[in-house]
Amino acid sequence: MASFIKRGDVWRALIRRPALGISMSESFKNKADAVAWATKIEHEINVGKHKVGSSRTVADAMHEYEKRVSPTKRANRWEAIRFAAFIRDFPDLAATKLTDISPQHMGKWRDARLAGVPARGIKPVGSATVLRDINLFSHVFTTARDEWKWISESPFKGVRRPTEPHPRVCRITDKEVESLLSALGYEHDQTPKTKSARIGAMLVWAIETAMRSGEIVDLRWDRINTEKRFAHLPRTKTDVPRDVPLSARALKILEQFEPLKKEFDGHVFGVSNSLRDALFRKAKKAAMLPDINFHDARREALTRLAKIFNVMELAKISGHKDVRILQSVYFAPTAADLADKLHQTST
Repeated sequence: MASFIKRGDVWRALIRRPALGISMSESFKNKADAVAWATKIEHEINVGKHKVGSSRTVADAMHEYEKRVSPTKRANRWEAIRFAAFIRDFPDLAATKLTDISPQHMGKWRDARLAGVPARGIKPVGSATVLRDINLFSHVFTTARDEWKWISESPFKGVRRPTEPHPRVCRITDKEVESLLSALGYEHDQTPKTKSARIGAMLVWAIETAMRSGEIVDLRWDRINTEKRFAHLPRTKTDVPRDVPLSARALKILEQFEPLKKEFDGHVFGVSNSLRDALFRKAKKAAMLPDINFHDARREALTRLAKIFNVMELAKISGHKDVRILQSVYFAPTAADLADKLHQTST
């Protein structure tokens, strides 16, 4: 039931349905108008026009997701950054009620991200970035719909997704690796005591093992079996633990780090992901290699390992569940590589 309060010459109608998360009020010059408004709104609630959580906004949904869902993921910090950026760059959209948000809203947001909004200092971004945001925000809305019952439909339903960009095929050459190692101050025969030098060792380790950056950061001494020459990874991007074989060069890196074994709380390299990213960016700028990414080392590693292992063995090492992704994104042999292999089989 609605309630009505008179203050001076103004009548205020209040409607509260705590179980539905609905709280609405409006002011009128006379009680008759207040009653008419309340009757209309209560009818709309009863027929389902005002859904659960109708007073909640898009920003509320993102905050709730960040509090309840993000902590269960490895990418929780990245998700918090994306939510904050959305609320900062699109404040009107963030303040829109969930019941009012529509596919048209999200379509305009997508276009603004791709084209940029110079007047508001928002730079354009690539389709890969927008696709990652769509995946995250879409899950926010589906969670609000399926678990929290805040909405009845996701506003991303029917929204066109940007075209998937072509996967990177860049391979990192030995010369480029040495330039980066020089910029990082890494020496192959010395214990890497500086943070930059340890990142250099991480780069070599990535090329030798095909491990992801986060997996290398998390690597601990107690998960390495030097006798059987493998490293155990209990936490991976796919949430499936795996064992990674270690090459002779990878074992040599471990020998370099032996004097530091009691440092870094049991971690091998003692560098955080954020620091690795910052110092690697600085190094590639110093080496005049702006187009190189740390992740390119994983592609290079898998392309090299493909000369030794078949695709199923390669997937076991890399942790890929879908070998099509392994083939299209990470396996990048050159025409010369394939020609050499053809020549070897014909002689």
